[in-house]
Amino acid sequence: MVVPELRPWRAARPQVERIANAVRPRLARAATAAKPRLVQWTRALRPRPPHPPRPQSARTWQYTAGAVTAGFALAAGVVTVAGPWDANGQRTAERDRAVALERSGGTDHGGSGTAEGAPRPAPSAAPVLAGLDAARSAVGAQQAAPGGKALSDVLRPLLSASALGGAHTAAVVDVATGRRVYAADAGKALAPASTTKIATAVAALSALGPDHRLTTRAALEPDTGELVLVGGGDPTLTAHEKPDGWASLRTLAADTAEALRKRGVHKVTLSYDTTLYSGPALHPIGVNENVAPVSALSADEGRTDDSTSGPTPRVSDPAEDAAGKFAGFLKNAGITSTPPGPSKASTRAENLATVSSPPLSALVERMLTNSDNDIAEHLARQTALASGRPGSFDGGAQAVSARLTKLGLPMSGASFHDGSGLDRDDRLTADLLTGLLVTAGDPGRPGLRPVLTGLPVAGFTGTLADRYTDSAAGVVRAKTGTLTGVNTLAGTVVDADGRLLAFAFMASGTTDPTAAEAALDRAATALASCGCAV
Repeated sequence: MVVPELRPWRAARPQVERIANAVRPRLARAATAAKPRLVQWTRALRPRPPHPPRPQSARTWQYTAGAVTAGFALAAGVVTVAGPWDANGQRTAERDRAVALERSGGTDHGGSGTAEGAPRPAPSAAPVLAGLDAARSAVGAQQAAPGGKALSDVLRPLLSASALGGAHTAAVVDVATGRRVYAADAGKALAPASTTKIATAVAALSALGPDHRLTTRAALEPDTGELVLVGGGDPTLTAHEKPDGWASLRTLAADTAEALRKRGVHKVTLSYDTTLYSGPALHPIGVNENVAPVSALSADEGRTDDSTSGPTPRVSDPAEDAAGKFAGFLKNAGITSTPPGPSKASTRAENLATVSSPPLSALVERMLTNSDNDIAEHLARQTALASGRPGSFDGGAQAVSARLTKLGLPMSGASFHDGSGLDRDDRLTADLLTGLLVTAGDPGRPGLRPVLTGLPVAGFTGTLADRYTDSAAGVVRAKTGTLTGVNTLAGTVVDADGRLLAFAFMASGTTDPTAAEAALDRAATALASCGCAV
């Protein structure tokens, strides 16, 4: 069985022995808890042939790898909560790609694709989460079971650390029941920084659906012969030679050139259309390496280098930059053009070629994993357009708030001003953040599952790749948030008893971001390793 975290674990195999000492006790407990279920699965798949007794001794890395696999199997059994994750941890996007390539994908989707007599794939797991509609009320202080320790006794001192500044809030919710099991000023609104992207993701998926794609097109005006490059708001459109699965500006140019040659056209007047969006393009924080001016047409997020994530200088006009690159690609394909300028495609313009982004689910995952501000701002605008509002900063903020309200989430105190969380006037509560995560785990809303699958994995991916290297690596999945004086962390974790917990920790007034991050990581690690009474 393959689970989402197993591939990066194999890639990080040299870290196994170093992590082992920190996680072995918890993984051993997880392995014990998972044993009955694992035995049941194994017997269901095939009869177990007799084997002679295995030697009791084993090398350290073998023991650790076995314990880790059991721990992740337990996590998969809980988190598979199903939706787009199947019994082998395969996500819907990966499964769809396997189908497109006419491969089995490894799970039972109605037709296994395996040869006669070959081992059958594991059946898809049934949903294991209960409905959440009637189980979202807050609970009072929890009493420890005999010999146990209350969760509040574990988290309170960690979240009261001086590194977390003058104001800090927290909430922890059992995803399977929707019951809040820990709270500290959970209804107090603080600056969320990039955890805002969780809200943006839920709103966009709710408004557009996980399969929605954003299309860039080249259209020819029938009367004037003007060629218009029309932006569809795809923040992942790339001019790189290797597109790596994203929509390619080079492909669009090649297809456009071919269509023009078939019409006997070898020279065009080139324009570009960015009218899909409205309002200011520049984020309220001004010119900043963390986000480009938001335009309906851009290539590689207006980056001035070959980077694909993180801060870097941006071009001042992403649309002009993209159109200039498009003109260069046309020239390479035998079509000359005038220097491009802004215009608007008429309703009579004929589409010559189009390229579309991967499904919205993939954009959401990339946004959350890399904390991509550009994708976040585009998704907020796309949510606005889908809701009948202007594609602007204000329209996006209003649309996100309206979508979350429609989902029945606790919006008291919440205030949105952008989609990325770069605006310091944004306000969210720990209650809302955990509510978003629980909603994303609702079996009745499988379209929201990319919110969970896109969360960075501690010690392995995205903004958590360099954190948790000595504790809870591969166990915590969470979105980070960092601004000057603000540090937040919100995500999911499977605790030592196999419960899937959603948590949100927020701190404001911090003075040392490194110390604040370490304090938040200690709290999340404690949550993961705790078999506390809740």
